[in-house]
Amino acid sequence: MPVLVGAASLGTEVGWWLYKHKNMQSAADSGAVSAATAGSNMMAEANAVTATYGYANAVNNVTITVNQPPKTGNFTSNAQAVEVIVSQPQQRLLSSLFGSDPVLITARAVALPNAGTGCVLALNSTASPAVNVSGSNKLNLVNCNLYSNSSGSPSLNVSGSGTVTANLVGVVGDISGASNITATNGIRTHAKPIADPYADVFPPSKPSCTSAKITVNANNKTNSLSPGCYSGDITVNAGATLNLDPGIYYLDGANLSVAGNATITGTGVTLVFTGSGSSWGTASIGSNAVIDLTAPTSGTTQGIVMYGDRKMPAGTAFNLTGGGTQNFGGAIYLPRANLSFSGGNGTTTSCTKIIADTITFSGTSNVQVNCSALGTAAIGTLTAQLVQ
Repeated sequence: MPVLVGAASLGTEVGWWLYKHKNMQSAADSGAVSAATAGSNMMAEANAVTATYGYANAVNNVTITVNQPPKTGNFTSNAQAVEVIVSQPQQRLLSSLFGSDPVLITARAVALPNAGTGCVLALNSTASPAVNVSGSNKLNLVNCNLYSNSSGSPSLNVSGSGTVTANLVGVVGDISGASNITATNGIRTHAKPIADPYADVFPPSKPSCTSAKITVNANNKTNSLSPGCYSGDITVNAGATLNLDPGIYYLDGANLSVAGNATITGTGVTLVFTGSGSSWGTASIGSNAVIDLTAPTSGTTQGIVMYGDRKMPAGTAFNLTGGGTQNFGGAIYLPRANLSFSGGNGTTTSCTKIIADTITFSGTSNVQVNCSALGTAAIGTLTAQLVQ
């Protein structure tokens, strides 16, 4: 009888440990998913979630550890992956016959964000296609997602020897050329539309406009412009440089034209393209133009480097085709534009988000989302999935 009672008691104790581990694993799983969507507040988010399961950090000898990237496992080289470890020592009862040290129960989970990290969004609901990558053009979205809200067939076209590399591709309609797409977290068709992240953003009222045309030539000294409203075209010719002081620039029916091998720079800048009637501002950037524009980090147009008036005619042409020397820091928001884009050098510290009515990618385009410093709006709902 003592042997039977002892065996039953020891089995009950081991069963309790297994129960604790199962409950602790649920806490780690939920904590990892929440932490992966929490931005810079990963520890606070993970602790808040695990506490609801009864595992609050530093309470009752509980330890919550958050690592990004994980310290062990298959995702140690993935900068997006978040590892949450929950551990708590359990005092021995009958098992103290076999040892005096507490039994450490540990649970571990790893999660990856798989949405909310969008960097390309076509808003048109019917265009076929709304996003086009054809010929030998290559679109490289570094750790971010491509979305198309079009129900067209196709909604996204990748043809010829064109390729798309992305974290995830999601379209409302169908895809032509899916075999030319490499998506770490999959390709999704017939998905729900993605909300316009800047639908409620309106720039401040424009000031009085200057009507004179502005032309910057190579034989001029470096020219600078101040924020304001310009109703005359702004042209930067090859070999010339134009510096933009921080602020908002309204192009009211005026065109911004930057020739190949010309340069335009500015920090804390938003270009607002507006107009009326049949006259609307647009932009054209030539191949090998040096573009280095960064959005404001605060204010009404925070995170927006280029803004298109929602009243302009659908399909208004914007050509941002500077190539590898074209770098926009922030969101290019042109909700009524037919945008042709080729640019970005693909560095891991750059931030570019593209939202337009329809988008054609030409040449080689590299888009990377590292936008925490600029405060750009998220494209898509930020969620995460367990991977370990």
